[in-house]
Amino acid sequence: MEAKPIEEGFSADGYIVDQDCFHSLRYRTMPADINGCGWIAAFNLRRFLGQEPDWREVLRELEGMHLWNVPGPTLMTVMRAYLQRWVPEARETVGREEALAAAARSRAGIFRYREKREPHFISYIRTEDRTFRFFNVADGEEDCRMTMADFGRLHLRGGTVIVFTVE
Repeated sequence: MEAKPIEEGFSADGYIVDQDCFHSLRYRTMPADINGCGWIAAFNLRRFLGQEPDWREVLRELEGMHLWNVPGPTLMTVMRAYLQRWVPEARETVGREEALAAAARSRAGIFRYREKREPHFISYIRTEDRTFRFFNVADGEEDCRMTMADFGRLHLRGGTVIVFTVE
């Protein structure tokens, strides 16, 4: 399968929706298509909030906040510190049911959960029709809309669930 160019990883309105398109970049010593979900989710949340971040800077800053540049995903301690810097109004909620309830009341946020047993960050925003738009969830669900309850039923199926919400 031929690799997709970075430009195809963006939605028409500028959100990053397909992590697979970032295979040519490195994040924490690995190709970003494998472990780039954290910086992608942070970029999308900041974009929704009108901050107009440069995605390359988001990647570099989050990578630089890790104490050691070793293979791995974005650590929760790093995501918390990054959001405290750029989205101080974000509130963290832990637990599947608690996280779903907090997300359902929010305008936008970032989930940390396991997608097919792999740790994963995704961002979401509330839509005008009272559903939510989710970014970079899984293959075939790069830019999808559903209720928060449906997202929970389909994707929050085991492991710890954490959400950072913006009211």
